[in-house]
Amino acid sequence: MEATVRTSESPQGFSFEQIHIDAARNSSDDFNLFHDKNKWRRIHDNPFGGPIVLGFQLECLIEDRMRHYRRQHGEEGLIARHGLRFSNYQITFADVVHPGESVFVEIKDTQLSEDDNVTLTNRILIKKDKSLVLMGYKKESQQPLFCSDIDVSSLPPLRRIPDRSYINDGLFVKRKFMNTGNAKNFLSGSLAEQDAYFDELDDKADFPEIFPVSLISCALLERGLNADHDFEREPMVYTGHKISIDRQHLCQVRSNDVLHLLTKHVDTASADKGLGGMAASDQIYQCVGVIGDSIPLFYAEIAMMPLEEIVKAMYKK
Repeated sequence: MEATVRTSESPQGFSFEQIHIDAARNSSDDFNLFHDKNKWRRIHDNPFGGPIVLGFQLECLIEDRMRHYRRQHGEEGLIARHGLRFSNYQITFADVVHPGESVFVEIKDTQLSEDDNVTLTNRILIKKDKSLVLMGYKKESQQPLFCSDIDVSSLPPLRRIPDRSYINDGLFVKRKFMNTGNAKNFLSGSLAEQDAYFDELDDKADFPEIFPVSLISCALLERGLNADHDFEREPMVYTGHKISIDRQHLCQVRSNDVLHLLTKHVDTASADKGLGGMAASDQIYQCVGVIGDSIPLFYAEIAMMPLEEIVKAMYKK
């Protein structure tokens, strides 16, 4: 039987307040109404009854807890020895978290698979009270496990492409900049110690894995603005994330480096179950984060569902 490590720092678990939500959404330019302490009321038929924690906030908390876990169990050497340069997250969201609610992170025992693609795997759960918030896996691998079929080498020079424009048959380009101040605020908003990643006196600047990925939300929101999407009448909710981050490229990132976020809607439906217990339909986006013009930093598949479908599922229960 697998052992479980509950990584909360106190019996009360981790608790996000609105200031943490504000720090995370402001640092990642996430202007989704679901997270705003006032504008959440403008969402049509919003069942959540208040602002909610960002999905990427929860994933950054997972990243930080896994960082502690790897060190406590001496697995950093194992990762280096096998050349496991990719950090992968496979997450399905089951519920939301409100300010003031206590959540607990559970990490199952590490499993090592030594097939053609050596993989280190941990099952992850976040719970509140007796209900499940999210479930999934954190995996270390030699090759990216998700969405690496977008060939960035064939793209035109991205810095010459106007921000918020389309290229290559539906690939939306959003230009952002990596910034240490924003990354620190995102860490603080995610209940992680920023000093573990950034220390000017020690010349340490280690961007967290999830921070650049969190900018996908801004890219998708601006893509929606570009398409005149109505965020009040037709809101969308994340149901699942599949993410592969290249740690070798991440460790070379410096403040003010240009990050291009490329998003593409695909027709492939996800079989995962998410909020409300329903499949995520065909609202799937493939994303890639590119440093400069050609260095792939991460790949991601983002599953979203219209809120009205979630509400229908809730009423069926």
